[in-house]
Amino acid sequence: MIFIITIKRNLYSQFYNFPMIVYLFDLVYVLTQKEIKVRYKNSVFGYFWSVMHPLAFALMFYLAFKVFMKVRLEDYPLFLITGLFPWQWFSNSVSSSLFVLMDNASLIKKLNFPRELIPLSSVINHSLHFLLSLPVILLFMYFYDKSPSLWFVLYLICLFLPQFMINYGVSLVVSSLHLFFRDLDRLVSILLTLLFYLTPVIYSEDMIPHNYRYILYLNPISGLLINWRRLFLDEPLDIHFMLLSYFYAFVIFLSGYALFKKLSWKFAEVL
Repeated sequence: MIFIITIKRNLYSQFYNFPMIVYLFDLVYVLTQKEIKVRYKNSVFGYFWSVMHPLAFALMFYLAFKVFMKVRLEDYPLFLITGLFPWQWFSNSVSSSLFVLMDNASLIKKLNFPRELIPLSSVINHSLHFLLSLPVILLFMYFYDKSPSLWFVLYLICLFLPQFMINYGVSLVVSSLHLFFRDLDRLVSILLTLLFYLTPVIYSEDMIPHNYRYILYLNPISGLLINWRRLFLDEPLDIHFMLLSYFYAFVIFLSGYALFKKLSWKFAEVL
């Protein structure tokens, strides 16, 4: 109830005294702040859990593929970290968006505001966690004698934007459809698992047979993961995958937004 009152106070004051863009930014800020508070409520270690999760998986994959199966990839721990952290950003954004509209049902029923801001706040929440995990990756880079290039920040922004748009577009789709198909969360879980193994996260794209290389171009996440890894390993980015990533980003975002707006008028009825 306190949160709803805060939203109303911000909504009325911003709407009548400032431009609409300021009101929208304020609303996104409040919603994102709520997402962060809910995530870390009664959490002792807080932020460290989001870092430990990919690190634990990196350790597991290192033992399985490097120690036991003897995969011939140099600096394999760093190789894993540079793929798992961007993947976790995508996976967590999509998974959490499934229930984000249900968790804010009282807001949707009582207030009139752009509903797409709710999934946006969830994606921003996970985007902040990804940015906060960058020092961990940089620490691994230092340990393996890798140093960021002079264009590191610029390239980081160039990769951040399309992944943010993809995460947000997919989140708009799954958050809206889950209200009408309540077992969608099980299907999304299966699809994320399949997509993980079809994306070069724990293996190099060079290990894929030539007959199956087309999968890299059909997978909207592959190009991003490849270029994230190239960025952190101080290798030149692949411009073809970069352009493909931006193409997928615009298509997925526009499609997700169109579907969300088409279904949004029914949200209050089905919640």
